[in-house]
Amino acid sequence: MRILLLSQFYPPVIGGEERHVRNLGRALAQRGHSVSVGTFMHPGSPETEFDGAVRVRRLRGTVQRLSNLHADSERRHAPPFPDPGLLLALKRLVAEERPDIVHAHNWIYASFLPLRLLGGAPLVVTLHDYGLVCARKNFMHLGTHLCDGPRLAKCLPCATAHYGAVKATATTLGNWASSFVARRVVDRFIAVSHAVARHTGLTGGRTPYEVIPNFVPDDVGVLGSEDPCLRQLPKNGFILFVGDMMRLKGIDVLLKAYARLERAPPLILIGRRVADTPTVFPPNVRVFNNWPHSAIMHAWHRSLFGVLPSVGPEACATVIMEAMASGKAVVATDVGGMPDLVDHGETGLLVPPGDPQALARAMQSLLDDRTLLAHLESKSLARVGRLKAGAVVTRIEQVYRDVLRPAASRVEPPAKQCSGEPSC
Repeated sequence: MRILLLSQFYPPVIGGEERHVRNLGRALAQRGHSVSVGTFMHPGSPETEFDGAVRVRRLRGTVQRLSNLHADSERRHAPPFPDPGLLLALKRLVAEERPDIVHAHNWIYASFLPLRLLGGAPLVVTLHDYGLVCARKNFMHLGTHLCDGPRLAKCLPCATAHYGAVKATATTLGNWASSFVARRVVDRFIAVSHAVARHTGLTGGRTPYEVIPNFVPDDVGVLGSEDPCLRQLPKNGFILFVGDMMRLKGIDVLLKAYARLERAPPLILIGRRVADTPTVFPPNVRVFNNWPHSAIMHAWHRSLFGVLPSVGPEACATVIMEAMASGKAVVATDVGGMPDLVDHGETGLLVPPGDPQALARAMQSLLDDRTLLAHLESKSLARVGRLKAGAVVTRIEQVYRDVLRPAASRVEPPAKQCSGEPSC
């Protein structure tokens, strides 16, 4: 198949979604598909380049050029409505690449919707968050508690508190309109967790969808050379948190829970500092920023266990998969997509979100009961196979074939229909 992946960001811009798209493109190319990626232009990057066998095409959109609209100049997000400049760029890209299928990731799909309406290639959309119904994408009302569902009178004030009145109105109304069209035009949605499917209304609607998690590469457990930054880690075992150090990720809950532990080893935090990152940390807490991914994987292998105490409904936390692939247990909150990844009492422990006492009890149990910890570690390593590329990409390929099969039967004679082979 000729596959066009659409992602607003792509390396050198790094994040969970970007890493997923890159891994997906590489895995599909290894399986014999012709893969290209359409993504936003990034300063210093060429318009066209090859990332291994994957051709990367960098595009310019109208909203992207308006730097005053973006809080982070390095991450100028796609709007949740058709961007005129991006729409024209996508039209040219599709004419050149002639994809059999377009697979978009989050809001960039909105600029492809008019092309799909005009008979463009079948469209698959992966939802990595709650952006189909939430202008802030995190499904947290006013950033403090889990939303009970979208309503315009509630969504506009919530978005305004984050974006400001003008941008919030355009984002919220544009997202509602695109979502309405998408549910009727997108050929198949992929939700990365059951929570995403449920909160975006896919489970109660008629729009075809699949629940398929993100994945880690098959060789994720193979460590590369050691980065000099690893010398900063403690010699003995430590508890590890990886992610943005923000309240939504439960960083304040984690620090309160850590203060309750007895005979606590060091707590290592690796991630980005953001606006609500604490400014003061306890003495036995070490904070590191902007580590390369290879160094983070080394850190997982050296840790005792991981902790992800998010108070918001994480869609599908890649860090949990990476911990499992490193043979480590994770203490996580029972919210969002976490229960899809962590089998309580088998591969990790789940606790209520926002409860430092419960989090401390779970962490202390792993420190005190090394037999339990060893059991969770062995189960994590045994079960992570279902979250690796070999298993997950096969399911994504099947989605492509399912979407293409009825289209092929309408426009091609039976002898030319897709045979189901990877290269078809």
